[in-house]
Amino acid sequence: MQLTVGAQILDVVVEGPSAAPVALLLHGFPQTSHCWRLVRPWLKDFRVVVPDQRGYSPGARPAPLEDYRIAALVSDALGLLDELGVEQAHVVGHDWGAAVAWQLGARHASRVRTLTAVSVPHPRAFIEALRTDDDQRRRSLYMRDFARPGYDEELLADDAALLRALFGGTPDSVDVDDIVSKAREPGALAAWLRWYAAQRLEDIADTPAVDVPTMHVWSDADVALGRAGATGTADWVTGPYRFELLQGVTHWIPEQAADRLGALLLEHLR
Repeated sequence: MQLTVGAQILDVVVEGPSAAPVALLLHGFPQTSHCWRLVRPWLKDFRVVVPDQRGYSPGARPAPLEDYRIAALVSDALGLLDELGVEQAHVVGHDWGAAVAWQLGARHASRVRTLTAVSVPHPRAFIEALRTDDDQRRRSLYMRDFARPGYDEELLADDAALLRALFGGTPDSVDVDDIVSKAREPGALAAWLRWYAAQRLEDIADTPAVDVPTMHVWSDADVALGRAGATGTADWVTGPYRFELLQGVTHWIPEQAADRLGALLLEHLR
């Protein structure tokens, strides 16, 4: 289905019992709602809402960079809940979806029943890791390229060789062909990359601690996100908190470790 949120038209999968508690699943880069397909069966007793976020839905690809700052992305998530008449949701985010989820939990706690952040730590923990941890600084160097104009063309060159390389060594459960196909839509990958180019430190530097029940899931084979931010997240959650380490799993947790994540979500959401 499609829902209009402000000036954006978002493609959204909504499934499950209409009266059940709502779980909002937010994807990251360079994936779409498709990345949750293996987790969704675990949530059959919930009303699951899975959008293709701004830049990923064809009807939500504004050109101005300012339209991709974190406040706009958070506004989309809140607007979806409003359009569906949802007062509170269990919010689950991976990668950039986790960045949006942290802001929802920190700044809009009344709309969040529980928070689950997959891979990405609390923004303040991440900032501290970038400031003090050489390992995290090295892991984050890729962001400079991702924010560079025209990088979408480089990622798609030679049958999307660089884009495919982001998933090197991951199991077949990661549907790389689907990602490449959607990235080739006119203007799509350029819009996805605006998430990187648009972000400003001042937008997240004052992110409050989170008081809603929170679970952070991190995998120790993640090449982009190191241990410092993962362990430092505990300092920025004042409510009930659990940290789950997935050993030997890469960054692409919702697909590579769907059953483990699904089981953890059932425990946490209930």
